Amino acid sequence: MAATIVNPENLVYSRPKGFTDMPSHYCPGCTHGTAQRLVAEVLEEMNILDKSIGVAPVGCAVFAYNYIDIDFVEAAHGRAPAMATGIKRVLPDRVVFSYQGDGDLASIGMAETVHAAARGENITIIFINNAIYGMTGGQMAPTTLPGMKTTSSPNGRDVETQGYPIRVSEMLATLDGAGYIVRRSLHDPKNIRLAKKAIRLAFETQVHGLGFSMVELLSTCSTGWGMTPVESLAWLEEHMIPAFPLGDYKIASSVAALKI
Repeated sequence: MAATIVNPENLVYSRPKGFTDMPSHYCPGCTHGTAQRLVAEVLEEMNILDKSIGVAPVGCAVFAYNYIDIDFVEAAHGRAPAMATGIKRVLPDRVVFSYQGDGDLASIGMAETVHAAARGENITIIFINNAIYGMTGGQMAPTTLPGMKTTSSPNGRDVETQGYPIRVSEMLATLDGAGYIVRRSLHDPKNIRLAKKAIRLAFETQVHGLGFSMVELLSTCSTGWGMTPVESLAWLEEHMIPAFPLGDYKIASSVAALKI
């Protein structure tokens, strides 16, 4: 069969310049790849690839440094906001962001996250919330839903003994140093487009020096949830969104004034 020649004028979807050509290692149905592509697209469209620095954590999110083609450093578990703070203070002209999962950000790294927001550090966090520890065996995370089964809560999360899930966006939105805090989802094309717009505004918040910004992205973990990719998308929509409502939790007036 003859090779198909693609007319560049008709090309509507291609690998962004900010993405490497490394094949993805993520499980089928995982939306980490979607989130990382959105970050790469936004950095390219803003023409800031060469001045951006990413901070990778511990967990599935760590492999962002394999796929987003910018300078990256790796932080110890939970310490990404602290490392991002140090980098931004030393190199204030750079765009500095961390890319973190819920276990890293909201468990061992909760103190770093909260205090970076409270100080109004001019950094950005891309927060992947899939309600489970993905890489380390599927254990219960700070965001695991009540009744949700994990390897460390095989009978389902019991709120009487294990507490309730933490709604990070709602909590950080109460802090004066936060400039832009929103929650989006990656379960369908419409919401993926909305997620990209939010990521763009979060980086614009930083570029304009308007304080701490975070985009929380509801994401799937098909393997950890024990579902097919299609089932996991439906489960996210039916169960995670009611528990973690999508929306804008804080948009400072200075951020709202940006014309994006």
